[in-house]
Amino acid sequence: MSALRIATRGSLQARTQSEHIAALLRDAHPGLVVELVFVDTTGDRRQDVPLHTIGGQGVFVKEVQSAVLDGRADVAVHSAKDLPSTVTNGLVIAAFGERRDPRDVLVGSTLSNLADGATVATGSVRRRAQLRRLRPDLRFVELRGNIPTRLEKIPTDGAIVMAAAALEILGWTDRISEHLSVTDMVPAVGQGSVAVECRADDSITVDLLSAIDHRSSRRALEIERAFLAELGSGCSLPIGAHDDGRTFRVHLSSDDGARHHVAEMSTASGETTSLMDRAREMARVARSAVGD
Repeated sequence: MSALRIATRGSLQARTQSEHIAALLRDAHPGLVVELVFVDTTGDRRQDVPLHTIGGQGVFVKEVQSAVLDGRADVAVHSAKDLPSTVTNGLVIAAFGERRDPRDVLVGSTLSNLADGATVATGSVRRRAQLRRLRPDLRFVELRGNIPTRLEKIPTDGAIVMAAAALEILGWTDRISEHLSVTDMVPAVGQGSVAVECRADDSITVDLLSAIDHRSSRRALEIERAFLAELGSGCSLPIGAHDDGRTFRVHLSSDDGARHHVAEMSTASGETTSLMDRAREMARVARSAVGD
């Protein structure tokens, strides 16, 4: 292998997290040459419409995966929260990066300082549903674009919602007004971690990536992804699921926000496969509770 080619989106966040993965690989395998291959995705091109109207989860990963499947790259790096719960045929998630801060954050104001009826910008139905549960008075507007663009769109009377990890990897945590607890705002599945895919039949690359697989992060994300997979890849309901290695928390809302289901279970002990089975059962109960 002359060089390991990493396919990634070209945004500042995607490029930075891919460069971090490249550095980990070089440290684990001295002498390994790693190159980035930039790919334009549907989600990047269609910033004029809400994500859920153009496919939601998956719109930032399909073209990056295609670059690996057709041989233009050896590895695909994604924000794990963008990755659908069903593994794409021909690919395998060979590594999960160590999870950064999984929490959602507000930029512009704290929640308690938002005036009655203030404006909050977010493109996430999950974030809207959970914030509406905490503050029914808030008004929501759409938010799209890369990180720098979103930071320029803070409503004059309100705030924007972002992932702490996105600001952390860019060194911009000083912009955060408030971290929202995972009990008040259950994060998206995989939020804060990076997923690294390669071709399932590429044993050399699978072996190279195994050296940077963060085991405790993988365990947590496999439990979360089992919950999401049970709900189904076509489920568009507001979904939150997060495991911190001790407690697995989930939140599911109905489309209209009238019904919310919140539950948790202990994950401090037990085999990952059995915890995944319990997570799937939690998904079935949650779906029944919100009436989907």
